[in-house]
Amino acid sequence: MVDRARGVLFPSRLPAFHRVAPPQSVQELVQWFWIPEWDLEPGVVSRQTVVGYPALNLVVEPQGVSLVGATTRTTEKMLRGSGWAVGAVLRPAVVRTLTLDPTSLVDSEQPVDAPALHAQVVAAMDGARERHERAVDCFARWLSARTCDVPSNARRANAMLDILIGEGGANTPTEAAVRLAVSLRTLQRMTHRYIGLPPAAIIRRRRLQDAARQVRERPDVSLAAIAADLGYTDHAHLTGDFRSVLGFTPRDYRAESS
Repeated sequence: MVDRARGVLFPSRLPAFHRVAPPQSVQELVQWFWIPEWDLEPGVVSRQTVVGYPALNLVVEPQGVSLVGATTRTTEKMLRGSGWAVGAVLRPAVVRTLTLDPTSLVDSEQPVDAPALHAQVVAAMDGARERHERAVDCFARWLSARTCDVPSNARRANAMLDILIGEGGANTPTEAAVRLAVSLRTLQRMTHRYIGLPPAAIIRRRRLQDAARQVRERPDVSLAAIAADLGYTDHAHLTGDFRSVLGFTPRDYRAESS
């Protein structure tokens, strides 16, 4: 099931926003597609704050196509006027067809020369009926054409990401390496090759997303209990993660989210 709110710090502030499960043809290539749309009154600004997945995104907007790297901090976007975007959270299997150096894209992005993809998605989003489905279909067909066959090493990279950020994900890089049946050094090389981040940072991001959601959605549960449930050593460790990545404490976040 695609989780609409995961990674979004203030879901109530979202404009129209959709997360769409990938068609079967690209399930090895895409975690999910996401489509925000907005049409705001003059002078109105909608601030969107996200603690993103540790993954690369390919994004189509009216002005062009871009490849967005994994992030190490929260990202904010101020929405004004009207607009849309269609993005794909990429699985490792397709990353190497778009960039050979994901590390260089961490906390940054680069334009992608993909005129056919851009034209097809723009045409789909200009329509009124079934625009999301048609945009995702165009996107999926374009990605599928770039990756005729997924090699075994790319499938292992997909399994690596599932172990690091999936349900019941590993709590340490050592645990992840054991579950993937590789050495810790091999795991480190894989995450840098396909995501651009070390495995510890990827695990930390998953736990922080989970922590933010629980702090927001379980107001009657103590912060110490949430920290213990997610494998933090103590409440102070949870607070330190919040401060360093989000810029505020769990207590302040809970108060602002209520």
